[in-house]
Amino acid sequence: MSTHDIRDTNRPDPDQVLVDIADYVMNYDVTQSNEAMETARYCLMDTLGCGLLALNYPACTKVLGPVVPGASMPNGVKVPGTSYELDPVQGAFNIGTMIRWLDFNDTWLAAEWGHPSDNLGGILAVADYLSRQAVASGKPALTMKQVLEAMIKAHEIQGVIALENGFNRVGLDHVMLVRIATTAVVTQMLGGTRQEVIDAVSHAWIDGSSLRTYRHAPNTGSRKSWAAGDATSRGVRLALMVLRGEMGYPSALTAKTWGFNDVLFKGNSLQFTQGYASYVMENVLFKISFPAEFHAQTACEAAVILHPQTLGKFGGIEKIVIETQESGVRIIDKTGPLNNPADRDHCIQYMVAMALITGNLTARDYEDGIASHPLIDEFRSKMEVVENKQFTVDYLDASKRSIGNSVQLFFKDGSQSEKVVVEYPIGHRRRRAEGIPVLETKFKRNLATHLSPKKCARILDICATQATLESTPVNEFMDLFAL
Repeated sequence: MSTHDIRDTNRPDPDQVLVDIADYVMNYDVTQSNEAMETARYCLMDTLGCGLLALNYPACTKVLGPVVPGASMPNGVKVPGTSYELDPVQGAFNIGTMIRWLDFNDTWLAAEWGHPSDNLGGILAVADYLSRQAVASGKPALTMKQVLEAMIKAHEIQGVIALENGFNRVGLDHVMLVRIATTAVVTQMLGGTRQEVIDAVSHAWIDGSSLRTYRHAPNTGSRKSWAAGDATSRGVRLALMVLRGEMGYPSALTAKTWGFNDVLFKGNSLQFTQGYASYVMENVLFKISFPAEFHAQTACEAAVILHPQTLGKFGGIEKIVIETQESGVRIIDKTGPLNNPADRDHCIQYMVAMALITGNLTARDYEDGIASHPLIDEFRSKMEVVENKQFTVDYLDASKRSIGNSVQLFFKDGSQSEKVVVEYPIGHRRRRAEGIPVLETKFKRNLATHLSPKKCARILDICATQATLESTPVNEFMDLFAL
């Protein structure tokens, strides 16, 4: 519980949570981990590719662009796949929204889950803005190496806080961690001091959090696809305000009665089992095969394996048993009508049904036309979703971070399929050698959905080697993605 006397007007020292974040952002050298830097390169590729793919969906593009139609900013942020040039706050919203829209890139699973790549919206927007302003003044631009370093730090802040602290259990959405991480790293990128990072991050905590209601029945909706864009853009705004002299709030978390812990975290303090380094980027999960909520990734893999056994036997299936982790049961076990794509891509029964029926799962499989196929709900009605306690134990084990699922079919004639168990998805660190070539193919395919062959070839050439990407000026890299 918080201990500060609410009558005491003496300003306290900054909360340790704020200090630790600021010291990490200002002082830690993430380049000492070659694995983290290389993984960040793949994360950048996958994230931007997914953003371009999302531009094929009008539900996404209708929320992009300036706040006021027609507004633009010379030497502003270029939004990939578009002709927009925006201020860094709105640029961050645009980039953050498009990269999260299809829920098809990286994920972090712990006591709190989320998508650390969401911070790329703010990081890229600020890096591009700073680079274009610098070039206009005859100064050198930032390089993509600095972007990768910021990505690693944002991943680490979001992911380490999430390890032991389940904000979802008190109804708060994980995008608050995007705002906190973005605020920290972009304040440093913009030239902020240690104290300014502390002050800016205090604002990010004071902002509280969105409610998770837009991710769950009966209110599941498309806000979950732009919530992270909103959070990362808010981080940029808070950083810019503090750099203009706005004061900070040292006990933003621990102030008795009025601080984050007492107001929103049921009086509890945040728990940490490790400090900040490069652990999260090194262990991040990629969504390589399926645009599906990550707790169901291995269930979809298992269902694809079983797909041949369903062909010609759709009517003969009596029961489908899915075993998953506790988190999977809690957030994606859904019965009843599914009202929109955002509802369907967070329903384990829907995703497994599609994979069993078609042998695949794509973003378009969540659209209304395909979702109306009667066989999908017929399969859903035959499913039992249960927790496998060992899956839960291994999911929480820091040395494993598995996301196990199993699927088994039972037929009306008394026969049954094997129980197909998949513990680690193809995007897991333990399957990097298998997964990276598939990720690269996915990136190449996604680029081609919106960019010319010439630009695609140039981007692929730059991204192919670590040294080439790291030395590329940010503004020149972003120019290749602009229309």
